[in-house]
Amino acid sequence: MAFIASRRFRVAALRSAPSTVNNFAKIMAARNFSSYLVSPKELSEALKKSPPGPISPEPRIIPLCAAWFMPNDGRTGKHAFRECRIPKARFFDLDKYCDRSSPYPHMLSGRKDFAQAMSELGIRKDDTVVVYDTKELGILSAPRVGWTLRYFGHNKVHVLNNFKLYIEQGLPTESGDIFSVECYPYPIPKEEGSSVASFEEVKQIVQNHNKEGSEGVQIIDARSAGRFSGKDPEPRDSLSSGHMPGAINIPFTELLDPTTKAYLPAEELTKVFEKHGLNPEKPIISTCGTGVSACVVDCGLEAAGFGPSESRRVYDGSWTEWAQRVKPSESLIHKDE
Repeated sequence: MAFIASRRFRVAALRSAPSTVNNFAKIMAARNFSSYLVSPKELSEALKKSPPGPISPEPRIIPLCAAWFMPNDGRTGKHAFRECRIPKARFFDLDKYCDRSSPYPHMLSGRKDFAQAMSELGIRKDDTVVVYDTKELGILSAPRVGWTLRYFGHNKVHVLNNFKLYIEQGLPTESGDIFSVECYPYPIPKEEGSSVASFEEVKQIVQNHNKEGSEGVQIIDARSAGRFSGKDPEPRDSLSSGHMPGAINIPFTELLDPTTKAYLPAEELTKVFEKHGLNPEKPIISTCGTGVSACVVDCGLEAAGFGPSESRRVYDGSWTEWAQRVKPSESLIHKDE
């Protein structure tokens, strides 16, 4: 384990002494990041003012490592977390904190399981969480974890842009198994968000594509061009590659700077979306292989301010579910000639 979770639950209350109120005001000011994406410098400065200590009852800033690699990569998120991380960061394991009863990998868990995961990680409801990725990949799984937290109602969440730059800028890091965290009783979310598109919904949208009177929902596929076209195989054996009829291919790497692997500036992100013919006034559903890089696209749309957030959803099951559930007779997997 990268950290050992204490089983002692403590309920903390803010004191009303003037000095505490002043400290609280300073912390709240430090937590007001300028946007959903946070720069390494912004995070480092905020952590200096509000370190994620175990004693203070006041809201904290919690770095949350979301390190994850594709199953055919050979590297693991746990190893990356132990090797180098932001001081006092917690590790959100995509393959652990998920719906383990699902036949598809790292799908959203239930509300109770999510609350239990947050409790184990020592994250409180009023904490500000900054999710970050691996130094090797730059941006991949952090947007997925950030999207998950928001889905379950933890709105004080941001994504670091990115850990690769954080290290290159010489900001503080640590390694090894060196600390424990206090568990806190995280409240079970009363209801889940509406940002998920189900298989049945996506299937109906695809079947109605180009039909008169259809809603005109835009489906963005974040996989590589080769997998989308059907020319390259899927990383998971037995899955056919290809794409949904009418889907728009925007490989998530197009949204990232090729050198820094951080998100492009907002105006450049907008140009990418416009180049592919996206209309910000129409609903958008993002998809990929298993719902991870789909959230890279969703986060990019958020960073660019491209369309209202309430009109965006993510297809959680994505291509792994689609390729296994559609029938060959339905002709819902297209391949380019």
